[in-house]
Amino acid sequence: MAKETEMSTKYDHNAVESGRYDKWLEQDVFKPSGDKKAKPYSIVLPPPNVTGKLHLGHAWDTTLQDMLIRQKRMLGYDTVWVPGMDHAGIATQAKVEAKLREQGISRYDLGREKFVEKVWEWKDEYAATIKKQWAKMGLSLDYSRERFTLDDGLSKAVRKVFVDLYKQGLIYRGQYIINWDPQAQTALSDIEVIHKDDKGAFYHVKYPFVDGTKFNGKDYIEIATTRPETMFGDVAVAVNPDDDRYKDIVGKKIMVPLVKREIPIIADQYVDPEFGTGMVKITPAHDPNDFKVGNRHDLKRINTMNGDATMNENAGKYEGMDRFEARKAMVNDLRDQGYMLKIEPIVHAVGHSERTGVQVESRLSTQWFVKMKPLAEKAIKNQSTDDKVNFVPERFEHTFTQWMENIHDWVISRQLWWGHRIPAWYNKKTGETYVGMEAPKDAENWEQDHDVLDTWFSSALWPFSTLGWPNEDSEDFKRYFPTNTLVTGYDIIFFWVSRMIFQSLTFTKRRPFKDVLLHGLMRDSQGRKMSKSLGNGIDPMDVIDKYGVDSLRWFLATGNTAGQDVRFSYEKIESAWNFINKLWNASRYVIMNLGDMEKPELPDSSEWNLADRWILSKLNNLVNQVTDLFEKYNFGEAGRALYDFIWNDFCDWYIEMSKETLNGEDVKAKENTRNVLAYVLDKILKLMHPMMPFVTEKIWLTMPHEGKSIVVAPYPVNHDEFNDAKAEKDMSALIELIKVVRNIRAKANAPMSSSIDLLIKTDNDELKNIFEENKHYIDRFCHPKELSVGSDVQAPKLSMTGIITDAEISIPLAELVDLDEEIKRIQKEIENYTFEVQRAEKKLSNEKFVANAPEQVVDAEKEKKADNQSKLDAAKERLEEIKSQQ
Repeated sequence: MAKETEMSTKYDHNAVESGRYDKWLEQDVFKPSGDKKAKPYSIVLPPPNVTGKLHLGHAWDTTLQDMLIRQKRMLGYDTVWVPGMDHAGIATQAKVEAKLREQGISRYDLGREKFVEKVWEWKDEYAATIKKQWAKMGLSLDYSRERFTLDDGLSKAVRKVFVDLYKQGLIYRGQYIINWDPQAQTALSDIEVIHKDDKGAFYHVKYPFVDGTKFNGKDYIEIATTRPETMFGDVAVAVNPDDDRYKDIVGKKIMVPLVKREIPIIADQYVDPEFGTGMVKITPAHDPNDFKVGNRHDLKRINTMNGDATMNENAGKYEGMDRFEARKAMVNDLRDQGYMLKIEPIVHAVGHSERTGVQVESRLSTQWFVKMKPLAEKAIKNQSTDDKVNFVPERFEHTFTQWMENIHDWVISRQLWWGHRIPAWYNKKTGETYVGMEAPKDAENWEQDHDVLDTWFSSALWPFSTLGWPNEDSEDFKRYFPTNTLVTGYDIIFFWVSRMIFQSLTFTKRRPFKDVLLHGLMRDSQGRKMSKSLGNGIDPMDVIDKYGVDSLRWFLATGNTAGQDVRFSYEKIESAWNFINKLWNASRYVIMNLGDMEKPELPDSSEWNLADRWILSKLNNLVNQVTDLFEKYNFGEAGRALYDFIWNDFCDWYIEMSKETLNGEDVKAKENTRNVLAYVLDKILKLMHPMMPFVTEKIWLTMPHEGKSIVVAPYPVNHDEFNDAKAEKDMSALIELIKVVRNIRAKANAPMSSSIDLLIKTDNDELKNIFEENKHYIDRFCHPKELSVGSDVQAPKLSMTGIITDAEISIPLAELVDLDEEIKRIQKEIENYTFEVQRAEKKLSNEKFVANAPEQVVDAEKEKKADNQSKLDAAKERLEEIKSQQ
């Protein structure tokens, strides 16, 4: 394929990224390879809600997935990444209703059909926005497989699951206390309720005895409540049966203030005698615990509120008042009529709707439920099999198991118009209930349930419904399910991850995904959660406009370890941009020196010089390391390994060393170096591509290459023949020498242009040979006037010294060195080496460390100790020499 135009002199992310995504789509490089012999690898995108634009959390989530898919695609897997979006029932309906309210319209003014049309318009608008953002992020999604939770295929899957669970007795309809959102006017599951600390009060109220009974000298009992507005629903007062204080009044009747209704005092184990007065009022229609007590004692259920949290006909004169206004009025009346004993201000945790933010009500309601215990038990049991879901980090498996062990039945009906309508019909004449995939044949005699299903009910089927289930003969389902990796935030283990697991086990008999990679929350630079109220949100598209998507992706990929929260940092984004700029400039240097090369071909290994052997060995280590770290989802460490190799090994050392050859007269050596440069850069770009797709594609297409895109280019693989421990050791010694000389020059303020003699004292013949054979590198990087290497080298009195492994470096600088300062410097070195030796000795004397650490770790620690001991001895010897010359 023809090369693209030459690279610009300056990295410009806008120019690099512009139009690139469209070319990828035109080339169909994101679709599966179609190679049936290749191993399949699949991911389904966690579907974003069609409620608005994507945020940084989405950017983080999708970047990690894209990295996995891009790497596996290059490794030769038959990959598919299925995109899609979620209808997000409550959240989307709330957005549309808010928009209508601004126009002075309610959904009831429009009616169900017209309202749903409005929501579809909203969906289409925001789905288009989300797809533009996916493109801007460079996500390699297969759009031919895009799904939506309300499309026909997924709707069929939802109906089948509902009907099958119903027939198995695992879905039922019943009257229970549920969490109620008065603004959205719908039921909520427990995990859709957020508890916040609110200011409130304990209202201590008199409940008089009906027959004049005296208790502790008083003709009433004292009941404390935080919600006086529910008093009209009181049907009893309960005490613990083992509480001797109240055994004489159990069975007595008392009167509910304001309503003047008689209720009994009952005994029930639910009451904690140590809490408060040990007496609690029982309001079965407004409290889940009271509901259970009421069932045990066959008590009446009196609902005092309407769906919008106004008081109903059971609230007497307060009917029609908002719940909080009614509370104020009742408190005043209780005080005026002598029933209020005291008001005690408190701060307590109160449930709020996750979506609308209003205080939820515990409300008696007829809803549809999933019986969770048998499904949860199946999911827990599966975690001890080979088909278990692997949690990354592993600690989150405990979170999942603990949730499943303590799970409640799941309320799945929602009083909404946007969503999957419940496939249940009620006979208009007989009241009979019919549940089925389609409406009854005599549909005119039946009325469908008005409610829709909880959004998470359909999302729980996402890993298999998107691949064609319930058609188990679907090619995608047979080839790509179970999926390989789910990437999502740890905050939705309860909402989504757990539900996908038990639904998949129930309906496919398989886990939905092999691994679930859980990341944390994106926080601002101060560690605060991003929110509209704080005004600290960051739009990822703004970051991309300023710094480019590759900079953002690098930050998101390498910013933390799995399962941890991350703080957004513009400094780190700028650092990422600088790193890309470094790669860009290095690549320009390489490409400018390639001439008319058609394809990089490594020279025969017999022609490799030390720098070649070193960089290829280091490259091979890098390939193995990055591949292994990706497999372990340790992207942060993979990024650090890539950064160190590119910035230090390749740019700072190999490229600089290549200039010595490329500026020389040896034509064959030049050709060899050009090929090594091109080969290493090619592999760097491929290793970097999953993290930085745009800049790597641009550079790769500007190089000599084969293939239409780096997206489908082969990923680097291990080459045992590149491994060269001696080259790495020899080059390490050379680099150590150059660094010491540079350090000495810097301390003495001696510029590189100044003339120096370089003296290297060593008894190590191998080291002596390394320095002599590579004198051209020492000349280039150290600029010595004269180089002396040997065991008999003696440093003059006025010189600065440095210690490297098995050698002492001296530079005579009589006019620049303060001898007293040089003594202080060496004494500081002695302190540092002494500390390192003592640290190693302490570690190696730890029996637990020696017994439990891998053998190579212990050996490495021993080598460090020996190396630092050698340097310590040399430094002490040099110090004595200098002192003796004073």
